[in-house]
Amino acid sequence: MGHSLQDFLVVCDMDNTLLTAEKGIPSCNLETVKLFCALGGRFTIASGRTADSVGKYLDKLPLTAPAITYGGGVLYDFSRKKVISAKTLPKVAAHRALEDIRAKFPSVGIEIMADNGRIYLIRANEYTHRHTLYEKLRYVVSDYADVPGEWNKVLFAAEPAVISDIADYMRFREYPGVYFVATNTVYYEIMPENVTKASGLRELCRRLSIPIENTIAIGDYYNDIDIMKAAGYSVAVANAPPEVQAEADEVTGACLDGGVAQYLYRLITKYS
Repeated sequence: MGHSLQDFLVVCDMDNTLLTAEKGIPSCNLETVKLFCALGGRFTIASGRTADSVGKYLDKLPLTAPAITYGGGVLYDFSRKKVISAKTLPKVAAHRALEDIRAKFPSVGIEIMADNGRIYLIRANEYTHRHTLYEKLRYVVSDYADVPGEWNKVLFAAEPAVISDIADYMRFREYPGVYFVATNTVYYEIMPENVTKASGLRELCRRLSIPIENTIAIGDYYNDIDIMKAAGYSVAVANAPPEVQAEADEVTGACLDGGVAQYLYRLITKYS
């Protein structure tokens, strides 16, 4: 690990770690991130959100490195408003998986995140409504066959019991070049094979010439475990499931209690 704040890159999950969609960023998290960056620390985001969704917070939140977005599929440099790298789904496998889930689970909501930066709403339900409402997302209503270009990922949204049933249904089905991951109790996603927040972190470190042992990952959910393992040090917020907390080097306070601020302030106190 490093010897001063300037040596560290903190990579933080957004939802239920740094903020909640309903209540936004707790003021203590926001002010402590600003202080950390002002003192020379580097801070960025690793999120399943789109770049557009992450960008809605940047009038307040300083990022001093490109963000890992789309669950690791896209590295986006907000300072230059530029995609640094992007991974997309193999269309044949993604189309087949989407169609299988759509036919088997008629209540599931479906969104496609395309490489033109747009979200295409394929089937709406109360969970896609909440998702687009709370994150203030703009979307295009479309049939999946009419979505242009390549797809970064596909999101399915439904009540937890349905998401669990989808995961069970897909567990033994094969679709070359993709994998499936639950990113919330109500979200299940199709992702490009080998694309994770951890792969995004490794690529970001290569591009910035930052030793990965000088990175700190903060998260709250099962899909954060891979980046927590890849980083030099890992922190879980107290609202994370016990299995996620067990993978972390340290557990800080809960999201809405300012857990991110609590950890960053400990880092500031130790190294500044």
